[in-house]
Amino acid sequence: MQRDHEIVIVGGGMVGAALAARLGYAGVNVGLVERGDAPAEPRGDFDLRISSLNTRSLAFIEAGGTRIPPDRSCVFRHIEGWNQDGHGHSVFSAADSGLDDFGRFVENKALQHALWRQLERLPGVTLYTRCAPLSTVAGNHARLLELDSGKTLSAALVVGADGAGSRLRELAGIEVSTYDYRQRALITNVETELPQQDVSWQCFTPTGPMAMLPLPGHHASLIWYDRDSTTRAREMLSDDALARAIEAAFPPRLGNILRVTGRASFPIKRQHARRYIGKRLALIGDAAHVVHPLAGQGLNIGLHDADTLAELILARRDAGETRALRRFEIQRRLANQAMLAATDSFHHLFTGARPLRQIGDCGLTLAERLPGAKRMMSRQANGLNPFSRRCR
Repeated sequence: MQRDHEIVIVGGGMVGAALAARLGYAGVNVGLVERGDAPAEPRGDFDLRISSLNTRSLAFIEAGGTRIPPDRSCVFRHIEGWNQDGHGHSVFSAADSGLDDFGRFVENKALQHALWRQLERLPGVTLYTRCAPLSTVAGNHARLLELDSGKTLSAALVVGADGAGSRLRELAGIEVSTYDYRQRALITNVETELPQQDVSWQCFTPTGPMAMLPLPGHHASLIWYDRDSTTRAREMLSDDALARAIEAAFPPRLGNILRVTGRASFPIKRQHARRYIGKRLALIGDAAHVVHPLAGQGLNIGLHDADTLAELILARRDAGETRALRRFEIQRRLANQAMLAATDSFHHLFTGARPLRQIGDCGLTLAERLPGAKRMMSRQANGLNPFSRRCR
């Protein structure tokens, strides 16, 4: 039967746009549905939303012909973690894992803009902006997607990449399980007296970690986890008072803060879809799973979803074949469940009762003394084969 597109992707954020670029670059006929407008090029101070891209994620984005803007991103080669009320301390270096670096921290807006610029250059990609799904129904050879713009699209496969509150997931009748960590994270972008270079660090405290993500030059993104009421009170401080509070609480290595350029907070929750697939339908990214952000893997596992799905699509004549979709679900659910369990364990180990925090402290100490285990953990977090010393 005649279809409008081979693939229709709902959601033009980083994960949905990256999948569209990868498929469109390979010659697949793709339709991308986005509720908003095409993203504008970011200028001035960095946006608060910063994400980590590991080796596999960067390779996937580059495979779609997109280049990461160097002036809105920062390479990191070292990751350091320690326990504030213990002795546990561990440093992970990319060179020890056979890597040049661990990846890049990138401004979300900059990445999304770069992806959309690439999509606009691809003749096989059609962009549908300012519209959202109203209904969807699957037939034997295609899934229909009715949009609130009045248009109806048909495709061999419809992919939901429309975030944690996915409308497509709701229309498909896929339920989610949720868990509230009863924590809130304050995100603060700052200009610092010292350059932050290529090290990302995280200090674990009984009320939640404090993390520093380096940005180009003398800029950094700080993440401060704490109880909801405490975080909301900090968010209301003046720029000067917030800067002094950060200097008093964060490790001295951060240096003096010259300027607070932005702040916002959000609650920490976990979410997981009961299933990732339906008839000629697949979910990826936050539409399928939301993990605790303490490990910085949320975007990465979403892009790994897209990478796995793209490989299966490009290897088959029928992109919506049930057997291929089941294979995608098995592969990604196993990997994502492991990440959900790992981040859950880290949270409870370092914010639980003192005996649990002591176990977490011992874990950091043990990791530092086992270089082989550190190498395997680093490569696993980068989406690479943990048993290989090669970069790819």
